[in-house]
Amino acid sequence: MAQSLNLETLSSLAPSVSRPTYAREQLRAGILHVGVGNFHRAHQAVYLDDLFNAGKDLDWALLGAGVRPGDKAMRAALERQDWLTTVVELEPGANSARVCASMVGFVPVGDDARAIVEALDDPAIRVVSLTVTEGGYCIDPATGAFNPEHPEIQYDAAHLDAPRGVFGVLVAALKRRRERGITPFTVMSCDNIPHNGQVTRDAVAGTAELIDPGLAAYVREQVAFPNSMVDRITPATTDRERAILAERFGIKDNWPVFCEPFRQWVLEDNFLAGRPALEEVGVTFTPHVAAFELMKLRILNGGHAAIAYPAALLGIHFVHDGMADPLVRGFLDKLETSEIIPCVPRVPGVDLHVYYELIANRFANPDIGDTIPRLAQDGSNRQPKFILPSTRDRLKAGGDITGLALESALWCRYCAGSTDAGEPIPVDDPNASRLMAAARAAKDDPGAFLGLRDIFGDVADAPAFRAAFDTALRALWRDGVRATLQRYLDGGLA
Repeated sequence: MAQSLNLETLSSLAPSVSRPTYAREQLRAGILHVGVGNFHRAHQAVYLDDLFNAGKDLDWALLGAGVRPGDKAMRAALERQDWLTTVVELEPGANSARVCASMVGFVPVGDDARAIVEALDDPAIRVVSLTVTEGGYCIDPATGAFNPEHPEIQYDAAHLDAPRGVFGVLVAALKRRRERGITPFTVMSCDNIPHNGQVTRDAVAGTAELIDPGLAAYVREQVAFPNSMVDRITPATTDRERAILAERFGIKDNWPVFCEPFRQWVLEDNFLAGRPALEEVGVTFTPHVAAFELMKLRILNGGHAAIAYPAALLGIHFVHDGMADPLVRGFLDKLETSEIIPCVPRVPGVDLHVYYELIANRFANPDIGDTIPRLAQDGSNRQPKFILPSTRDRLKAGGDITGLALESALWCRYCAGSTDAGEPIPVDDPNASRLMAAARAAKDDPGAFLGLRDIFGDVADAPAFRAAFDTALRALWRDGVRATLQRYLDGGLA
């Protein structure tokens, strides 16, 4: 019978389960993390667990925090198990489980975030890290710049005593630290956004500018925002994962994390008041983060987008099943090698084609159970970051964009809300209603979808892209996904 996970049962778990070699009472919080989701618990929390298991830097434990309604459920689930998390690494044929104890608490989640602001009064908190998703940075998709008119930013600027959003929280906490003479904390983004440190700085300083230009100058001049690249495929947790954990490892965990064995963290060494020695547990510190970041965003995240929409339209649920489909895999391979990789700048010490082969093998791992709906969600935020920059670069270089235009057309066809077989597709996107209306209008007039200027920006003005998108979308509606993918692979779609 499976045992409930908590500190009391930790010592009696099955011998096959790895457990912390340190005691909870040895730890002190040094990092407050906003956005305690699966990725964070499979990534940053695991690196810290490794460091603590080596007996080092025990004053850099994690204090969880959240500003969204869903964070309440995560906090409640973890509180019942003393903030412990089971992480299952899905190596085909050799799955392993470990319990991570690097989190020591979780700030109460309320209707506003005053509790987080108060927690950041503690000088021991020297880093605030973030996983708030690509869409959480209040960026104008068309320009890539911070949008100070975003309703969340406007609200927090007017209610800094009780902010609701993450950037209002950071500004309020930095303002209090400044007034009290406490060294500011470093703000470390762990989200998949190009130049995420700079983007975070623009959001924090931009919010502060609405309140006090002097405070904004303080943020820009005195607060550190290191850039980073993070990578680990981490699917959502369902009852399937809970059942597997109970059956194979005898653990009842309210919210376990399942993930691939691979993990990577590339980080700029730009911290105000020290940092944990993460280089001792595999983190790469380098001034060339941007090169690693661009490689990952375009090849891996762009690859996810390339798989997501044809697979969804074909009714495929799991990513590994999509990779096993010759047409979906063929589309991914050709798009990556002929259009995406050629416009990725050189990365020190990395062969981009070898990197892509590693990515493709990771996508095909059948044990991960990653889903096509997860990859397909939030396209209005992801397309401008993962696909359209490659399209823009190819257009500037005069290169072929047939495959990239087909990827955009597949997204449009997906947003129409039905598979090739006529089954409904739930479009999971904050702009779903607008996307669906434009996508349905585009069945007769492909330009209707390109009229989403906040997403496509100047790419929509390029005659070569408009023509390729028109050809691809009309083919998808007329001939279906399989026939259109085959035409692309045969060279007949250009």
